[in-house]
This record gives sequence, C-alpha cells and structure tokens, in this order.
Amino acid sequence: MNRFKFVILGGGMVAGYAAREFVARGVKKDELAIVSAESEPPYERPPLTKDFLADPNASADGILINPREFYEKNGVRLLTERRVEEVDLPNRRLLGRDKRQVIEYENLVIATGCQVRELDCHGYDLKGVYYIRSIEDSSRLRSRLEEVENAVVVGGGFIALEVAATLARRGLEPTVVFRGDRLLRHVFSDDIAGFIEGPFKERGVRFQRNDAVASLGGLGRVREVKLESGEILRADAVVAGIGVQPSTRLFDGSRLKVGDGVLVNEFLETNLEGVFAAGDVARYRDQLFDTTRRVEHWDNAVAQGQYLARRMTGLREPFLRVPHFFSDMFDLSFEFWGDASGADRKVVRGSIEDGRFSAWWLKGCRVVAAFILNRPEEEREWAQKLISRQQEVAVDLLQDESSPLSAMNSSGSDYHEDVDSKPV
Repeated sequence: MNRFKFVILGGGMVAGYAAREFVARGVKKDELAIVSAESEPPYERPPLTKDFLADPNASADGILINPREFYEKNGVRLLTERRVEEVDLPNRRLLGRDKRQVIEYENLVIATGCQVRELDCHGYDLKGVYYIRSIEDSSRLRSRLEEVENAVVVGGGFIALEVAATLARRGLEPTVVFRGDRLLRHVFSDDIAGFIEGPFKERGVRFQRNDAVASLGGLGRVREVKLESGEILRADAVVAGIGVQPSTRLFDGSRLKVGDGVLVNEFLETNLEGVFAAGDVARYRDQLFDTTRRVEHWDNAVAQGQYLARRMTGLREPFLRVPHFFSDMFDLSFEFWGDASGADRKVVRGSIEDGRFSAWWLKGCRVVAAFILNRPEEEREWAQKLISRQQEVAVDLLQDESSPLSAMNSSGSDYHEDVDSKPV
C-alpha cells in the first residue's frame, strides 16, 4: 500500500506541469505521486496532431514535459500503467483492477481529462479508423501514412483541421467532412473562417459541408465512407475529430458533484474536502466572465496544473485567467483570447485579405475576445490586458492600426500568470 500527501490522478499535461511547480515549491521526496494509465511520462498533446504526426522519426522523448529522470531525481513517484478502477472518496483511496493495488492520498487532484467521441455508425470498428488523443493513437496513424492514398477527416474543429493540415503536408489531399456551413463555427466569424480555409484549398484539401458520415464500408479495413448526402468517398484511413467528453465515469454514484465535468469553484476545489480538479475535466468558476466553463486546451491545463501546485502548498488566491487557445496549420499560427459569446460587435486591425490582422470582439466598449494572426507582439500582450481589466476602450483607437494599443492604457487590475512558451 502506498500513501502520499498529494496524488494527481491522470498523467497528462496537468500532471507534468504541476509536478514541475511542486518541485519548485519544495515538495519533499515521496509526498507527490502521479497515477497514470499511460506507459509514458506526461507529454505535450499539441504535437500529436502536428509535428509528431508529421515526422516518422519523432520520438516520445522529444515531447516529454519533463525529462524521464526528473521524477526520480526529485522524489516524485511516477506510477505509470496504473489503471484505476475505483475511487473510494470517503476513505481517500484509489483502487486498481484487482482491488489490491491501493493508493492512499491526503489531497487528490482529478486530472483525468477527456475521452474521444467515437463514430456511431455501421463500420465504426473497422481497421483504419483513428482518433487522436494519446501518443499511441498518433503513432498508429503515423505508421500507416506511407500506405494511405485516400484519407477522410471527420469534424470541423481544431483537432480535425490540424490533422488535415498534417496529412496535406505529407502529400495527401484529404476530404474534411463536417456539419455546418463553416469551419470552427463556435469560434470564428464567416470572414475569418473563410480566410483559414484558403491554405487548405491551395493544398488540395476538399471540404464537404453540411454533411456527416452515414456508414463506413470495407472488409475488415475501411475502404469507403458513405455520407448522409449519399456521396461515397474512397478512404484508406478515416480520422475522426468530433469532440470529446469529460472522463468522470469513476465518480458515478459518488458524492462528487459532476455536470459536463467535475464541478469546482474559483479555487479549483470540488465539493469534497481535499479533492481538486484541473484541466479538460474541470468545469470551473470563471470570475472574469462571471460564468462556469470547461476549457479543452493546452494553456488551461498548464495554468491550472501550475496553479494547483501553488494552491496546495500554501497559496490561496482564486484562479483567474483569460481563456486562451492557439493553433498552427501550415504557415498559419494564430491565437485567441477571451469569450466572444456575449459580444455585440467586432472590429478589425489590419487586413484579413492580406493575412495580417487582429479581430476584437466587444460588449459595449469592453473587449471580451481577440484573435491575433501575424500582428505585432504588443497586440498579443494587450489582448490579455484589455480583456482582464474589463475597462472601456476607445473603439476608434482600437480599430486604427496606426494607434498603439498602449494609448488605451488606464488604471485597472490585470491578473496574468506566466506560462511557458507554447509547444509546436
């Protein structure tokens, strides 16, 4: 039996960055344990759909958050290939498959992440159907790309588009099938989505809009995709990026409050003493926007992992962070801050047609969201400041790219935690 002061359940990015922060704050040997079902130490997830997938020679070591020796050197117990089958919350225990592998904790961080949504149609279980959530998933697809001639990517979100871009870089011309009339419809406006499509079309990527997979065909291995529209696409490989759902099965029937994730407050505390949640699985109280949200992106997992290490070693300040995500597709590298759902207008600095622009969403005269592509560094910095300060801005100055954003500076609080540079 093992007993630890701090246990992180889940071996993803929350665990990797939290461990680094715990060590920086002087955690003692064998006080911290990471319990992971995976065989590898915590690693970066963004490369799984991009550089790791594109490079047949890329290794797991190249995307590890911390070197393999980091954990032993710093007295962090890394318990890999440990599949937890039951969480005994009243007695603060994690139980393995045979109920004899028991891990006891004083404080628990739930960082179980999400599981992919799978295709629900005839042929879903054929070989050649892929989902990208782990290093094993990405490696399996990568190992077959030399044999693939026709690929279909299902979904119109970030995972699907990043995979489609990588396949195009590898010389394929995939078809992207998605519901709706534009890509990333929950994030981008028509003009920005239209611009993002350009580089895909230039490389032969085809978009099948307002459509969905009806069935998959083939003898043992996928060979075709039949769409609801009736069109049939040839396919040696199908990659589905149709969303995820938070991994909360372990807590079914328990006293832990869940609802589209594990519910936590502004301190990432659950309703149970000594139990916290972070990353993709955590639905937290966002005080900046006065709402609850669950964020499925690198920045959130990193920031919440770092925050909890500080929180659990003495700091008690609320988690305050402007929601942020980034993506890289071909030569496009863009970032988005905030939440545009409550905006009533949008202004643009620069030129969308020229591919050097920023878009700013406002509610009244307050900036609530910003998209930055190929713009000066100050715009990245001020996007976060203007959103977090929630101050009114001069809209005419905001949309005048000849006016520096610093001209809108005024007193106000801007809380921002530093996070390591984003991975490729």
